[in-house]
Amino acid sequence: MNTAVSQGTIELPLPNHASPAESNALIKPGYDPRLTNEDLAPLRTQTWGQYNIFAFWMSDVHSVGGYITAGSLFALGLSSWQVLVSLLVGICIVQFFCNLVAKPSQITSTPYPVVCRAPFGVLGANIPAVIRGLIAVAWYGVQTYLASGAFMVLALHFFPGLSAYADVAKHGFVGLSALGWISFMVMWVLQAFVFWHGMEAIRRFIDWAGPAVYVVMAMLCAWLVWKAGWSRIDMRLGGVKFEGWDALPVMLSAIALVVSYFSGPMLNFGDFSRYAKSFDAVKKGNFWGLPVNFLFFSLLSVITTAATLPVFGELITDPVHTVARIDSTTAVVLGALTFMIATVGINIVANFVSPAFDFSNVNPQKISWRTGGMIAAVGSVFITPWNLYNNPEVIHYTLDILGSFIGPLFGILIADFYVVRKQRVNVDALYTLNPAGEYWYRNGYNPRAIWALIPAALVPILCVMVPTLRGAANYAWFIGTGLGFAAYLLLNARKR
Repeated sequence: MNTAVSQGTIELPLPNHASPAESNALIKPGYDPRLTNEDLAPLRTQTWGQYNIFAFWMSDVHSVGGYITAGSLFALGLSSWQVLVSLLVGICIVQFFCNLVAKPSQITSTPYPVVCRAPFGVLGANIPAVIRGLIAVAWYGVQTYLASGAFMVLALHFFPGLSAYADVAKHGFVGLSALGWISFMVMWVLQAFVFWHGMEAIRRFIDWAGPAVYVVMAMLCAWLVWKAGWSRIDMRLGGVKFEGWDALPVMLSAIALVVSYFSGPMLNFGDFSRYAKSFDAVKKGNFWGLPVNFLFFSLLSVITTAATLPVFGELITDPVHTVARIDSTTAVVLGALTFMIATVGINIVANFVSPAFDFSNVNPQKISWRTGGMIAAVGSVFITPWNLYNNPEVIHYTLDILGSFIGPLFGILIADFYVVRKQRVNVDALYTLNPAGEYWYRNGYNPRAIWALIPAALVPILCVMVPTLRGAANYAWFIGTGLGFAAYLLLNARKR
């Protein structure tokens, strides 16, 4: 039986081998085991409400990276109102595209790599899945390394005698100090512990982690403002350098930076929207979690950063370093723990869940969701992210080249679902290797999607690699998305 879906949730019979208490997966007898396991199959029930989606975005925004990104926008030489306009426009673009990419997963209750079987083929979906998984591995390592910095602050505050072991020249291995290794592995284990307990544990973690970070951030901000005095705080971190129309290119770059920052979680947002009760819950959660939450967090971050200048005599953009300068054990402990929790939150939702589904999709019977996530976690150690992060040129080329594929993959997925298929998905066909299946195409691969992906990714890569095109690199996501969308529609013109 073919199941066409246009709206609402999926109600399929529970498989004979599972009961509601044992599994939330809907594995029908006709599903091929080489494409199916309990993690990739459609859900029997979808339970997330708008607050859960809102909390997801809080965990995604509240991180050291998000803090520094917000501060960097205010240091571009724009006035405060120009930065706020850029932030609002950029985050509204993110909200719009997140709503688009959420719908196919929400109405089918399937994760991102399974939804990709429609445009790429039931086997070809491994191409976008592996690309997204590799991007997550790199960022997972970098974010874990950033979180380990907060742990080191705690360790050195209570045990200053360990400072020698924080020196990579004295006690180091492959570029990281002994204390750095301990800090990194502590954070690595803590994240794996939360992840290992499944999506319900992750949901509970992000439900309280985001609000908790807000409380401590507000306390830190209030303390710094009190110490500095409001009149001494200048939110123009880099001074106003651009006025009138001269500011427009800089504002466009700021908008592009906001969209690019969220491009990874935006691509695989379906991994989370699949759990939502309704598409309306997703839209409301996205509204509160993106425009409202992001603007408030950005203002909080910038006021905190600006206050460091009059308080400490220098502008400190890293919140971990700000906390380390406070002469209070309680403040240091509370602040360090907060930023550890914040970074763990974004790492799990953005860089752990995604490769868990992506790598599981490659071989569902041998790679479970948990195994897929642990592959990413182990891989993040072997890439030595501290060396990656400490070399701006290496991290620039590595992550920018991988990121050049995000836009095209997004454009192809949206073009296929909204234009080619008119928001209709044959759910059963996503799980069959039958050559007569709708998404079999040619040997399980859709050549039209692959041919659309190649040029759409090549142009952004050239923008990154070729010096004369470097000015367009900030807009690589938009370029890739537009080219992927247009190329896929062109190649499917006859089918439409």
